[in-house]
Amino acid sequence: MGTTASLAWFRPELVLTAGILAVVALDLLATAARRPVGSTAGLVSFVATAVAIACAVPLLGAPGGWLFGRMLVLDGFSVFFKLLLGLALVAVVWMSLGSREVRGRPNEGEYYTLVLASGLAMFLMAGAANLLMAYLALEFVSLVSYVLTGFLRHDRRSSEAALKYLIYGAVASGSMIYGMSWIFGLTGAMDYAGIAAGVGALDAASRPAFFFALVLVLTGFGYKIAAVPFHMWAPDVYTGAPIPVTAFLAVGSKAAGFAMLMRFFFLGGEASRASFDAIPLRELGAIVAVATMTLGNLAALSQTNMKRLLAYSSIAHAGYALLGFVVLADSGLEAVLFYLAVYYAMNLGAFWVLMLVADASGREDIEAFRGLARRGGAVPAVAMAVFLFSLAGIPPLAGFFGKYFVFKAALEGGLVALVVIGLVNSVVSLYYYARVVKAMFLDDARDGDPAIRLRPGDLGAVAVLSVATVGLVLNFNWLLDLVYASRPVLPGS
Repeated sequence: MGTTASLAWFRPELVLTAGILAVVALDLLATAARRPVGSTAGLVSFVATAVAIACAVPLLGAPGGWLFGRMLVLDGFSVFFKLLLGLALVAVVWMSLGSREVRGRPNEGEYYTLVLASGLAMFLMAGAANLLMAYLALEFVSLVSYVLTGFLRHDRRSSEAALKYLIYGAVASGSMIYGMSWIFGLTGAMDYAGIAAGVGALDAASRPAFFFALVLVLTGFGYKIAAVPFHMWAPDVYTGAPIPVTAFLAVGSKAAGFAMLMRFFFLGGEASRASFDAIPLRELGAIVAVATMTLGNLAALSQTNMKRLLAYSSIAHAGYALLGFVVLADSGLEAVLFYLAVYYAMNLGAFWVLMLVADASGREDIEAFRGLARRGGAVPAVAMAVFLFSLAGIPPLAGFFGKYFVFKAALEGGLVALVVIGLVNSVVSLYYYARVVKAMFLDDARDGDPAIRLRPGDLGAVAVLSVATVGLVLNFNWLLDLVYASRPVLPGS
């Protein structure tokens, strides 16, 4: 489709763009009147995000097609991620409205502008089917994320995190664009359908160069999903950023990174992926998956800061999800989509409870959770236990089914050794998750530990995420149906 015809299928992104402009206008008016913009910017952002999600829902049954001259693609895969990213965005805006780190800041309007801009860029990442569009969308997300990480301007930890994020991101970005230039040179195409055709036509002498280009491109994707060895930014960035931003990076940015990764390597169905058999892509992916889940879990064992613990936990979960990617088949892709959906609820819920405890106590370490269940925090303590045990994969919680489908796809792909390593890592992770649960329910609160007072909005959000984490055991067929209908397709390829 041309530009004009594409706009009819670009409604979610247009709504977010309108929301960004509205927040900027509100902030300018408030500055001119010498008044803080307050929570108005957050409410406008919340409404804009909710409307964007509502506009994305009707696209589920839309016929697939290329948009904007083969720069973006509309299919069930892109719509699935737009819905998932939209839900992550609306939750983070909701968190921010009650966050002590965001509420009342003089640059609060700028914050919501950047959050919406980041969400818009992630929507573009989900639909990118062209090397240029993929790179621009990823850079858009990265640049906005650097600023959001350093949002606490007078906090040395936040500024240091933003600087480290920028340095690591620049290296990964340079490697990625260099690899893309090789791919373009080898295949003569920019859009993924043309690349898929070009890969099938490569002779044996060109395959080593193509593999080298894929490794460079994986650098950019691996950096975005925090896979080893491109994970080094994650612990410091998660620790220094405001908790709502950390949650958005852990859930939204990771989901967008997986969307780009799978869109690129699942070029045009299993037939075109057969051309990868001549290069050691599966072996490379297997090494990265094992290293990611193992390092993430082992590093988390010694953490006392909850942000860093959840950062290494997030790295480990990227390793589990990569098991589905390594299969390089539709069953693996479907398993990853299901895994990311359940990961959204349990990980976002864990960060939300952390925000409540940090806002009340001013601390982010495990000690701040001591006796939480007996000092007015019974509800968040129970919810946190649900989220953490789900992250560990304890049945019958949602996280168990997420890992089940990933491991099942890996077994069907003949990756028995990787499944065994994944199971061992899941057992290891139970230790550091259980440490937090023990502190909340079995340890006594210390003198001076504040009581937890819940705002109705936060209580409702934590309850919804808890019910989602537990309720999936009752019926997850609807999610499986959505996943099965969300395979990436390149129309007209």
